[in-house]
Amino acid sequence: MDSFYKYHVFFCLNQREPDASRPSCANCNAQAMQEHAKKRVKKLGLAGEGMVRINKAGCLDRCELGPVVVVYPEGTWYTYVDETDIDEIVDSHLANGKIVERLLIDQPA
Repeated sequence: MDSFYKYHVFFCLNQREPDASRPSCANCNAQAMQEHAKKRVKKLGLAGEGMVRINKAGCLDRCELGPVVVVYPEGTWYTYVDETDIDEIVDSHLANGKIVERLLIDQPA
């Protein structure tokens, strides 16, 4: 079965209380990074049907490895620090199909 999008990307934007026992992607500028990715994909002409879709997600349960983003259909998990990392994921993986090894996190078991 073919996917509707070539790549469907989910950014965890989960926000926990400040005293929570687990970290929260929202505390790592995840919202701004998701918005940056969306703009970058549009700027490069990658957005639209059959191409790339950037979405928000609630908790993806990889909190200790975050902030996290997952790219489907492969299920490739990344972490990131700033816009430079997001640009590399968009330019390398989403535009050219090349995984960004340095930003990979372990795949869930």
